[in-house]
Amino acid sequence: MCGSSKKGFQVRSFGSGNQVKLPGPSPDRPNVYDFGTTYDQMYTDLKNKDCSLYPSIPPLSYTQNGILHMLDRNRRIKAHPERFQACADRFDVIFTAEERVFDQVVEELQSREPVDNTPVHIINVDIQDNHEEATIGAIMIYELARRIQDSDDLDNDIDDILQEFEARNNRSVLHAIQFY
Repeated sequence: MCGSSKKGFQVRSFGSGNQVKLPGPSPDRPNVYDFGTTYDQMYTDLKNKDCSLYPSIPPLSYTQNGILHMLDRNRRIKAHPERFQACADRFDVIFTAEERVFDQVVEELQSREPVDNTPVHIINVDIQDNHEEATIGAIMIYELARRIQDSDDLDNDIDDILQEFEARNNRSVLHAIQFY
């Protein structure tokens, strides 16, 4: 969420692929948009498609699966999705929710020319791509972010913080440090 403050944290959200992919009528037929496509355009497109275009498969409703709600929320926050690889801003911590995205973020940061060797921690917590898991994952990542923020010496404490998180939530995490 571009520049918004959530529970005391400055939070931004990015995509890392070449295009924005949202669930479609089947797993192998996602709705695909360019990063320049506005959330308003996506919302209108999916609202028009909602149920009516897919009579031969079980009813699909972008309202029921929460996609329209998510797009409505997003369009009130910023105009369109942002691609991580196009952002030159610096972050203290980057959270990802999928190993593939973690790998893309690490690869992107490794490919950049170092400026001043300021560290950034990249942390992945795998979260299934559905509304319920996203809600649970958001709570877990918030708690992890809070623990990180409370640390007086993150570079020294990070391993203990992540091990405690893994044990408490029965989830493994990936962690890498890159430098700006």
